[in-house]
Amino acid sequence: MKNLFIKHKADINNPKWKNMLSRQSPLYKRNNDIRDEFERDYTRIIHSNSYRRLKHKTQVFFSPENDHICTRIEHVTHVESISYTIANYLGLNTELTKAISVSHDLGHSPFGHAGEKILSEISTRDLGTSFWHEKNGLDFVDFIELLEDDNRYKQNLNLTYAVRDGIISHCGEIDENTIKPRAEFIDLSEYVHPNQFAPYTWEGCVVKIADKISYIGRDIEDAITLGILDNHLEDLYNLLNYNSSDKKINNTIIINYLVSDLCKNSSPEKGLCFSDDAYVLMNKIKQFNYKNIYLSGRIEPSIRYFNIVINEIYNTLKNTFAGINTLKKLETISKYCPKLYNSFSSFMHSYYDLGNRENLKLHNKIVFRLENEHDFYKCILYYISGMTDNFAIEIYNEIIGF
Repeated sequence: MKNLFIKHKADINNPKWKNMLSRQSPLYKRNNDIRDEFERDYTRIIHSNSYRRLKHKTQVFFSPENDHICTRIEHVTHVESISYTIANYLGLNTELTKAISVSHDLGHSPFGHAGEKILSEISTRDLGTSFWHEKNGLDFVDFIELLEDDNRYKQNLNLTYAVRDGIISHCGEIDENTIKPRAEFIDLSEYVHPNQFAPYTWEGCVVKIADKISYIGRDIEDAITLGILDNHLEDLYNLLNYNSSDKKINNTIIINYLVSDLCKNSSPEKGLCFSDDAYVLMNKIKQFNYKNIYLSGRIEPSIRYFNIVINEIYNTLKNTFAGINTLKKLETISKYCPKLYNSFSSFMHSYYDLGNRENLKLHNKIVFRLENEHDFYKCILYYISGMTDNFAIEIYNEIIGF
């Protein structure tokens, strides 16, 4: 039923409203601003560097020469569209789902989930904690991404709690059929692994499930385009109950079926849920994708290459740590890696207290201490995770060049 969730919408009538709108510090005001708080978050996100770089980050397939292969920013756009349709039908706040959708993957590394796994192996070894893009995304909007204020000082994004919660709570790798928001207003630093808590808002729940709907069909389209499923198409047709005369996989049909089914079967009492048939089908498609796409032998050579690229960049920078003399030692790579040196030292100056913050017009949080070795390793991980695929390869080629 349309507008069935309207009493639970993120608005002034919601008992969670004050918590949803809370920010880590007050956001500067403009006298002529006509946007609400979630709209302000939305525009702050799409003006960030992390958002811009999504167009050059891998979704599943590393194929920068093919304009028709889904990149991370196309995936984010799909999630925004799907979550808008669901939220609009159910009577929820579409401005909130838009803001969460465009920001939910800001923490993704270059080279998609393969790059995320490589960074996690490094982080686990050197920092004792895993790297996961949901947490990295929250860190980016809280500490890394900077925007100029009216006085041209660089400030943190300082997003609302509801959007920040939606970012770290969005994990689409879910197997349960029912999603409901949690009641507790928690400190988001309490998260220690993906999918640990349900989102705080119904809108966050919508984005969480839209994330899953968006990728399962689109990944199939890309795999067909690249010829990865040439030997598995009959299995796919049987799975989708396609007639032998209609052998065109249409992602929009899959999305429409799942979205319509979700809207039809969900209620505030039951939660966001599919019918049994749709839920079984979605999981079968996901299993098919893992077996024949994500674990395909065609992808293995690129993963080995990504491993070399990321580790070489990380180790090159790691070897320059020298406590309070790190900046001086970092200069030693400037002769043969000028692009790496310039971009990383500039990155460092934004998050360390190096005595020139006023000249650089920095009013953001200081994140790292120069003498702390683990801080330096964490800084490198943030730096690499923010790279596009092509920039990471460019830096790697600079390192190995003569």
